[in-house]
This record gives sequence, C-alpha cells and structure tokens, in this order.
Amino acid sequence: MKFRKTIGSATPTLVYFYATWCVPCKLLRPLVDEVVGELGEVINSIEVDVEIKKGIVKRYKIKGVPTLILFKSGTPLWRHTGVMPVEDIRIAIKEHL
Repeated sequence: MKFRKTIGSATPTLVYFYATWCVPCKLLRPLVDEVVGELGEVINSIEVDVEIKKGIVKRYKIKGVPTLILFKSGTPLWRHTGVMPVEDIRIAIKEHL
C-alpha cells in the first residue's frame, strides 16, 4: 500500500487529511501546496480524502478536517487540525527535518 510505504520512509511525509465538502480544507490546500513545493526535495506528501479512506482515518483518529500529520519512519512527529498560517506550517515541518 502506497500510504504505509510512504509514511514509513526515512524521508518525512506530510499527510493532508481533507474532505471535498470542507471549506477550511479548500483554504488550507494552497498553503500546503506552497510548503510542499518549497520543501519538495526533502519531504514527501500525501493527500487523504476522509470520505474514501475511512480505515486510515480511524487508525489515526482523525476527528476533524483539515488535519495535517507529519510522519517519519512511520511515527507521527507533529499534528495539527484546522487552518493555520503558511509560516507556521513551514516552521513545524522544518523542526523535524
């Protein structure tokens, strides 16, 4: 499975949990895309639609969207639910590189 393999990587992986009907998700997406674009050489990224990947949602106890989780070698290092400024996303990820 691509999800497990990617979050299990030694390269940090930012997972973006979203729903198509979620307005805050639509606000956060361009910010996530911007950070991933800047750091794309040193991080992986995956998007998970919570309506489709219910098993993953349950496993990681996603209670609200949007939620960001940064994994490294399968371990969650950082997590945030809700919209946040792009600079805060950058700082949180860089702390774990």
